[in-house]
Amino acid sequence: MKQELIRGAGILLSITSLPSKYGIGTLGKEAYEFVDLLVDMKQKYWQVLPLGPTSYGDSPYQAFSAFAGNPYFIDLDFLVADKLLLPEEILSFEWGDRDDDIDYGLLYQNRFAVLKLACSRFDFGNESFKQFCKEKQSWLEGYSFYMALKTFSNGADWLHWKPELRDREKEALEEYRELLREDILFWKFCQYKFFEQWGRLKEYANKAGIQIIGDIPLYMALDSADVWAGRELFLLQEDGRPTHVAGSAPDAFSDDGQKWGNPLYNWAYMEETGFQWWKDRVRANAELYDVIRFDHFIGIVRYYSIPEADCNGRNGHWEMGPGQKLTDAIATVLGSSKMIVEDLGVEIPGVKELVLKTGWPGMKILQFAFDGNTAHEYLPHNYPDSNLIAYGGTHDNETIVGFFENWTDKQLEFLYKYCNISKKEEIPDAIIRLGYSSIAQVVMFQMQDILKLGNETRMNLPATIGTNWRWRYDKKQLTEERRSFLRTLSTIYCR
Repeated sequence: MKQELIRGAGILLSITSLPSKYGIGTLGKEAYEFVDLLVDMKQKYWQVLPLGPTSYGDSPYQAFSAFAGNPYFIDLDFLVADKLLLPEEILSFEWGDRDDDIDYGLLYQNRFAVLKLACSRFDFGNESFKQFCKEKQSWLEGYSFYMALKTFSNGADWLHWKPELRDREKEALEEYRELLREDILFWKFCQYKFFEQWGRLKEYANKAGIQIIGDIPLYMALDSADVWAGRELFLLQEDGRPTHVAGSAPDAFSDDGQKWGNPLYNWAYMEETGFQWWKDRVRANAELYDVIRFDHFIGIVRYYSIPEADCNGRNGHWEMGPGQKLTDAIATVLGSSKMIVEDLGVEIPGVKELVLKTGWPGMKILQFAFDGNTAHEYLPHNYPDSNLIAYGGTHDNETIVGFFENWTDKQLEFLYKYCNISKKEEIPDAIIRLGYSSIAQVVMFQMQDILKLGNETRMNLPATIGTNWRWRYDKKQLTEERRSFLRTLSTIYCR
């Protein structure tokens, strides 16, 4: 049964990319202003990247928890309003000297120091906090303990903790739970403030007619509370180490494939438990978002397994996933939330069939449609029906400007004819118009493509580390001309 979304358009912009005085985008004033901006441009959707607490490399797809929120997103000015911080205390720390970039090293060094100062003034006896801890107890206790232990262990992942902690020996856990009691409370405080601020922002967006699309990554980071506390859910050796890890086969992004390093799921055990962990995870995401984007959906049909000892994905092999058994379980807990699936990548037999069975919309990428093949499935005239999301590109892609930058006029001949344009400079707006005019129920463009920016603003280059997830946008870049352009397209094409 199809679960069509309301016809509309939206912008893909990570919370991290919002303007901010404090080094990274937050759930504060700028987020509310962005909602207002979406309304002004007659948009209906805001797509964000995963909200989880990030690890080394800063990827939102490698989080310390499947359920927790990123403490970096807690707005410090709101903590001033809560009388937990003074403005001069915040300004006494360094947050970086660039408005278009994120210095994650500096952020890691200073953000938690400020949050601990706020935490020291927080009333842990208030009823709202106690109710929050009760409602989130199923994951909050384990996550907070994990982060306290991780901090105590100088940031090391759990495989490098003391053996008695690594292996969750009962007496050791009891001892350290008492020893780190105040640290555990700090991590609970961070989650309380994150969910308090996110809840208010989401309510504001929904009242303004904006639905929020959020990502749920397929895999978990090995360095996470979920893997440490739930080893039976993953394919791990007795010492906790995986023999094989997740990744992707060699493709257009990388000749070597991609070794992500995530542990693989023990799908047999998960099926025995009725996929309870997945149900809990999706139920939690359904509370966070109006629409959930299931990242790397092909991995539940067939997934790529890479020897852990290998440095790339060349020697990986395919394994069968749970398929419809998992999607049926997920469907029981979605509630009023909708699901869309990222069904891109290597052509996997059975994926299209499963997408049709679920009724969940899939994705089409417009920037990849112009190889000259008039039958290309990403060209709008070949869309089978309206139950899909048309993207200019995703966070993993080049910007539209960057993608076509080095194409010759000969290579662009088909695109020019298809879009009825004659110059490379016209491509971004032509592709945006193409998406808006299509039958796709939802059309989504990155903010970088709305602003016609180059690859220097690319969000992520797969298979690389150190320069990703850093871009932030400047409000001055979004001129009235650009706002009017989107406003007009939304009106003309009934979005």
